[in-house]
Amino acid sequence: MQRHPRAKKSLGQNFLVDERFVARIISAVTPAAGETIVEIGPGTGALTERLLRSEAAVVAIELDRDMAPELRERFKSYRNFSVIEADALTVNYRNLLPTDGSHLRLVANLPYNISTAILQRLIEFRGCFSDLTLMFQLEVVERIIAPPGSSNRGFLTVTVEIFFDSQKLFDVPPSAFRPVPKITSAVVGLVPAETTVDDTDAFRNLVSTAFAHKRKTLLNNLKSEYQNAAAVLNQADIVDTNRRAESLKKGEWLALYGAVAKYREMR
Repeated sequence: MQRHPRAKKSLGQNFLVDERFVARIISAVTPAAGETIVEIGPGTGALTERLLRSEAAVVAIELDRDMAPELRERFKSYRNFSVIEADALTVNYRNLLPTDGSHLRLVANLPYNISTAILQRLIEFRGCFSDLTLMFQLEVVERIIAPPGSSNRGFLTVTVEIFFDSQKLFDVPPSAFRPVPKITSAVVGLVPAETTVDDTDAFRNLVSTAFAHKRKTLLNNLKSEYQNAAAVLNQADIVDTNRRAESLKKGEWLALYGAVAKYREMR
């Protein structure tokens, strides 16, 4: 019987132990020989073992210094396995790209306490990946996929929407983990999207400003950053000045970004 190490609360660890959901995630990923799959936070290796059986090259990123040696020992017979002891928030994913020019794939059961921060980091390296299969708490996934007009829609929604095509795959109940969390999780699939946004930081700043005070109108929020905010909105064909940021659709965000870029060029 496999021994399950004690989870560290400081690292936000909740180990996936239900084989049914391990199988569902692997089925969603469909790993294949010759691919390079990055796994963030492999924990006890429940997903790792299934990934390795596919003969894909698996690069595990593990912050827990106690867990990394155990993973190396457990999977030492697999030549297609390696461990990087590092914080996923600091890894340069470009350094992991295969020499044959192919993209990485990514699988992760992300720690709840830093899941959105890791996702923002992955946005910066989106060009390295062909697809990402990620598990978050359900609340985060609902924010990721929130449609225009939804109260769940915010900074996270828009930044993910612009840079990825996303799809919620399925929920994972608390009972699937050890220790058992108090919340339900969910798995989401992300595929990098083609976009006209060429400055990630500038776009993030725009969205952050637009959502700075959710009860304020889009115009009033943008005034804090752009003196001619009304003209910028008009340039983007957003003529109703009473609209709030959560009402904007993807195309409108892109138009607004373009209008702001022109405004900056004129300054």
